[in-house]
Amino acid sequence: MSRTADKLRKAIEKSKLSVYAIAKATGIPQPVLHRFYTGERDLTLTTADKLIEYFGFEFRPGKKNK
Repeated sequence: MSRTADKLRKAIEKSKLSVYAIAKATGIPQPVLHRFYTGERDLTLTTADKLIEYFGFEFRPGKKNK
């Protein structure tokens, strides 16, 4: 599991909003977001981008894992 996915799941949990509310606000279908949140599936880049934007995450260069 990627660290980005973990961070997105934690952001959903910490938001105290329902998966339904986040799905509605982001335009992500609720079943897709629910399956991601429960670990049943990964996200497409487009869907991940919507969540990243919604939660205000920023990406910056970091160290590569070797």
